[in-house]
Amino acid sequence: MQASASSEWEGPLSPPAQPAANPLLDGPILRTLLSLAWPNAIAFSAGTLVAIAETSYIGWLGVEALAAMALVFPCVMLTMSMSGAAMGGGVASAIARALGAGDRDRAESLATHALLIAVFFGLVFMLGMLAGGPRLLELLGGRGNVLAQAIAYSQVYFGGAILTWLLNIMAGILRGAGNMKLPSLMIVNSAICQIILGGTLGLGLGPIPQFGMPGVAAGTLIAFSINIAIMGWYLASGRGRIVPRLRGFRMQGTLFADILKVGAIACLSPLQNALTGLIFAHMLAVFGTAVLAASGIGARLEYVLATVAFSIGIGSVPMIGVAVGAGRIARARRVAWTTGFVAIVVVGVLACGVAIFPDPWVNLFTDDAAAYAASRQFLRTVAPFYAFVGLASAMYFSSQGAGNVLGPVLAQTARLLFIILGGWYLTSQAATAERFFSLTAASMMLLGLLSCAAVAFTCWESRKADAKGSPSLTSAADK
Repeated sequence: MQASASSEWEGPLSPPAQPAANPLLDGPILRTLLSLAWPNAIAFSAGTLVAIAETSYIGWLGVEALAAMALVFPCVMLTMSMSGAAMGGGVASAIARALGAGDRDRAESLATHALLIAVFFGLVFMLGMLAGGPRLLELLGGRGNVLAQAIAYSQVYFGGAILTWLLNIMAGILRGAGNMKLPSLMIVNSAICQIILGGTLGLGLGPIPQFGMPGVAAGTLIAFSINIAIMGWYLASGRGRIVPRLRGFRMQGTLFADILKVGAIACLSPLQNALTGLIFAHMLAVFGTAVLAASGIGARLEYVLATVAFSIGIGSVPMIGVAVGAGRIARARRVAWTTGFVAIVVVGVLACGVAIFPDPWVNLFTDDAAAYAASRQFLRTVAPFYAFVGLASAMYFSSQGAGNVLGPVLAQTARLLFIILGGWYLTSQAATAERFFSLTAASMMLLGLLSCAAVAFTCWESRKADAKGSPSLTSAADK
């Protein structure tokens, strides 16, 4: 009886229960960022293994199959980059800002609009490549059986382009809600399935006939379908923070705009990256095969380091989105600078290691004496500056989280113009290949510094009203 009375007396005097802290909004910045980054790092390492494994078993189909894959691979990578890093980042940003503002209904409606965007862009890529893909592959240099195999692969792969877009947009929805582990697990699962299914259908194992390049593409699409089913079930079951709103759904232009103002502009980044690479390769082609091969070996290193930077940068998107949605702009900027610091240090250490000891990396790709010497020169000149590419990637994803990616995209444009104008000048001066190597190194430093300037001078405060249409309260600590 006494205990009961004591309980009744103490109940009203006990402080009200506090809501559970949101680690994205209140957790230590560096520790939270790293906790979000490590699943991505493991996942994208698996993606790199897929590229190596695919190259290996496509090589068993013959050198023409390898050439065909090289021809169509840029189109595949462009699709993956636009649907994942660009539009997927726009989706994650919009949902994170809505959740940061405490508007779960808006976040769920944004998720449904994101799925419609995936279907639309998937159809655009499917129809565009089925109609114009053969001509595009021919313009890229495809001839004879190489062209035929490239077309066969692209017709199967891009025939299922909606699956690629749905996969990456669903991952963006989950990341926007702060779930990095499931999308990363799905990338690992996809890697395993792609290697098994692509190899089985492409080469023909056991009772399965050999389908060649179309079989490799079909294996990829089947792996994507498995992951879409798993993520779709997870979202629909309510196990995530949000469930895409279907009942009573109606399309709203403002919600499409909230995603596209980041995602559509961000899509310009992979386009400019691809164009920069093509122009630089064209400039180096006059120096012969060895120098061009050296550039390609360097580009492979940049791709690997870019996945590391992506793993770090994508973790900042929900952290910054939630902070901006909650009106905590100072925290959002601290997350951005922390992300940039981690990216430039991690990528810089790895890149400088290759610059100092280039031989192990070059040995993976060539034993030709001329290409070997040119590759060593390229890596010693350019590799340390990949740190600035990592920095630029961090600023790009931080800007996605804040809902304003125009600045980093314009930094990419500035780099492209720098390469074009600098390359024109060096060509007019009959400069050596080493001078062109220095040009690309300088362009990377320019990209990193301009991307930092874009984050420093872009006003993020105006974005905190986007989630609900009215400014959120800003805590005293973040003013």
